[in-house]
Amino acid sequence: MRKQDILQTFLFVVFFAVGASALSASVLIGDLLGYYRSRQLLKMSEQKVEQLKALNADYDALLQRLREDPNLVDRIAPVTFGTEPSDRNAIYPRVTAEQLMAAKKALEEAGGNSEEVRIPDWLIRCREQRRRISLFLAGACLILISFVCFTPQKYIIRSARDID
Repeated sequence: MRKQDILQTFLFVVFFAVGASALSASVLIGDLLGYYRSRQLLKMSEQKVEQLKALNADYDALLQRLREDPNLVDRIAPVTFGTEPSDRNAIYPRVTAEQLMAAKKALEEAGGNSEEVRIPDWLIRCREQRRRISLFLAGACLILISFVCFTPQKYIIRSARDID
């Protein structure tokens, strides 16, 4: 194979691959956006399921402790319902609304450290109609250029009889 043929084949592959990628991206942009949104929804659903599993485990542990210690209900009922304790010698802490909000905010931040799926910027830019059309036309032009300019040429072998 000659060097010219190798270079021609390489340029054909490069131009065709870039053109086909641009063409398919412009056509499938809606599907790509749907894919990234679905991944984001799936990730959020998985996080919610993990939170529910953690809550179930906490409630199972609390129910187990309630079965083992029946006096636990008498100790936590005043704190849970905000009533006065029946035991006058017991000291129960008073929690202010600010403290509750600070604790809630800290718990939300601790649970929100997971990675979220992010839609790439190029995909957001290509969503615009005029950019989709220009991407489609550029891809089609590159494919045409690759076929017109860089296709390997067929060599015709002529016999000595055809030359005369």
